[in-house]
Amino acid sequence: MIKFIGEHTAKIDDKGRVVFPSSLKAMLGGSADLRFVVKKDLYFNCLEMYTYEEWIRQSEEVKSRLNFFKKEHALFWREYMRDRALVEPDEKFGRISIPKRLLSEIGVDREVLFAGNDHKVEIWAKENYSQDRLPGNDYSELAEKILG
Repeated sequence: MIKFIGEHTAKIDDKGRVVFPSSLKAMLGGSADLRFVVKKDLYFNCLEMYTYEEWIRQSEEVKSRLNFFKKEHALFWREYMRDRALVEPDEKFGRISIPKRLLSEIGVDREVLFAGNDHKVEIWAKENYSQDRLPGNDYSELAEKILG
């Protein structure tokens, strides 16, 4: 399984293209499949970017928990699949085209921050990334609460 680590900033061009950081690309190893699925995070004001393989794995896991003969399950699945984008870095420059509607949904103006988060990459409006950080001792208190 691919693990993404590190934080990298990049500028967005007028067409919504951004160069995918080479250090994150290197973490893909020799993976021939450079496709990614980008979607809005459910809880935070950022986008999530998954390798296509990881997206398939997660989607199948979610789908296996649903019964499509129940209306609310079908409605959930429709919303789960809504507003997703398949992106792939171009060979020449390594740019990816993120739909403007997704970028504007998280408040991106000119710069993004790619944050490696283990099995995914989070994409933040650069100015919003540090604002979402847990203040003071909240992280250690949360760690103690969750991990005991």
